[in-house]
Amino acid sequence: METSHYMKNYEAGHVPIRVTKSKQLLGVIDKHFGTLAFCRRWLDRLDQTKYLMALKNLCDLGIVDPYPPLCDIKGCYTAQYEHTLYLRPTCKEVLTRGDDY
Repeated sequence: METSHYMKNYEAGHVPIRVTKSKQLLGVIDKHFGTLAFCRRWLDRLDQTKYLMALKNLCDLGIVDPYPPLCDIKGCYTAQYEHTLYLRPTCKEVLTRGDDY
């Protein structure tokens, strides 16, 4: 299954990067995402082009971790939300809504 999301590994120490494009991409990741997860679409929106090999290189070096889509049943996708939702026939109810929402 194709990886959809990536996140910088905050436990990765200094790793020498020899590929110039990988160094440049890591700079973009540090500047815009830090250790927060991101997807390739967001790199596209930052006008990054031809970055797939650089991203693969960063993953191979252990600097960036790939996260494939969540799967529950083979061929089906699972969504992850910050709240628990209860889907009724006529409405949707957020069960975990608190003061912070």
